[in-house]
Parts: sequence; C-alpha cells; structure tokens
Amino acid sequence: MTQHGIFRRLAALLLIGWALGFVWFSAFLPQPVIEPVRSDGVVALTGAGGRIPHALDVVRKGHARRLLVSGVDREVRPREFAVEYKVPAALMACCVTLGYDAVDTRSNAIETVRWIKENKLRSVRLVTTDWHMRRAAFDLAAEAPASLIIVRDAVPSQPSFLTLFIEYNKLVARLIAQMVGW
Repeated sequence: MTQHGIFRRLAALLLIGWALGFVWFSAFLPQPVIEPVRSDGVVALTGAGGRIPHALDVVRKGHARRLLVSGVDREVRPREFAVEYKVPAALMACCVTLGYDAVDTRSNAIETVRWIKENKLRSVRLVTTDWHMRRAAFDLAAEAPASLIIVRDAVPSQPSFLTLFIEYNKLVARLIAQMVGW
C-alpha cells in the first residue's frame, strides 16, 4: 500500500470517528440533576435562557448556599439583576455573586475556580445548557483542584443542528488543544 493509500484510509477513519462522535454528542445530551442533590455552591454560566433562574431555584430550595453568576455584562448592576430575576435583597447580599470577568467558557472556568477558592467550597453544581455542558465541565475540571466535586446540572433545550455542530467542534478542538498542551 502506498503512503497516499494509508493517508486516505487514516483520513476516512478520522472522518468516521468524528461523525460517530457527533451523533453521540447530539443524541445523548447531558441531563438535569435528579433532586435532591446538595453542593456547597452553584455556578450559572450566562448565555442561553433558563440557566440563571434554575440556579437561583437551587439556592432558594437550599440545595446550595452560594451562587456565582459567571460572565455577567459589566453594565449590569446587582440591583438591576435582582429586579430582573426577582431576587430579594437579603438573598443578593448573602448568597449571590455576580462575576464580571468571564467572556467565554474558559474564562468562566477561571472565574469560577477563583470564586470556589475564595469561598473554600468543596463541591459545586455547574448549571449551563445541555448542549454546552460537556465543554463547560471539561474546562472547569481542567482549572479546578482535583478534589473539587462538580455536579453537572444541565438545563434542557431544543438546540438547532447548527448549535450542536458548532458546539461539538468547539469541544473537539478543546480536547485536542488540551492533549497537545495549549
């Protein structure tokens, strides 16, 4: 067999592996937590709808003591946030932290780990959309201490094919980057 033939077969195998991975990724999206599950804290990543209200419910129900909302726009003030999500002043004061430093999934993880260390948390519930959960959890685990317990709590959605396609490729790129040490 020539080098060209070996290359074609390898490329075909990689393409088949990528396609099967995409089918798995799309067909088996992460699920919400089956309650009751307790953690020291909960982090909601800004973005798609449903994430913040779900995380606030976790705190209101007593399943976590503290909440970080990571990736908040710098123009959003705590009072505006409280009004938008109907958060009582006492709950905002004691238990809700708005994180303004993150601009993407990797910086969400960095911001979250800083908050976890500041609050001496041993476990955290990660709240993000089902299609985003794998990459968000991967980045958080890569940044966090190995002893941190991460509970994945996916918010169900109806993602488009394009959303799934883009997110799957971001995940693959992130896994490859991690393997080569970027």
